[in-house]
Amino acid sequence: MTATIVYEGNLRTSCKHLDSGTEIITDAPKDNHGNGEAFSPTDLVATALGSCMLSIMGIKARQMELTLEGTEVDITKIMVADPRRIGEIIVCIRFPKNDFSDKDKKILENSAMTCPVFLSLHPDVKKTVEFIW
Repeated sequence: MTATIVYEGNLRTSCKHLDSGTEIITDAPKDNHGNGEAFSPTDLVATALGSCMLSIMGIKARQMELTLEGTEVDITKIMVADPRRIGEIIVCIRFPKNDFSDKDKKILENSAMTCPVFLSLHPDVKKTVEFIW
């Protein structure tokens, strides 16, 4: 098993990662009957995309003896109706000042675009990605 999830009531869950013991709370968003006091499940999906892209780039950067420390990712999740689902995730990856070559940048960008979460999302979910070097 990967995790256990307990429904706490009032549209809130408590999720525990079994290997680490780390816990996170989810809350339904305000626009879907919730209080919006924590990440919603769809927020986690969108956030997982950015985290995965950055992690996979980090693995590749380590192999290339480059550093990505200080790189930031901004995530915007856009919901659609009928059925209610994630319609688009906008990912903006901002790198600190660096001297990466055009080849390095292309390799890192390709790594990000082939991360497991990116490849696992349904094709109907639009993924808009911007790299700011």
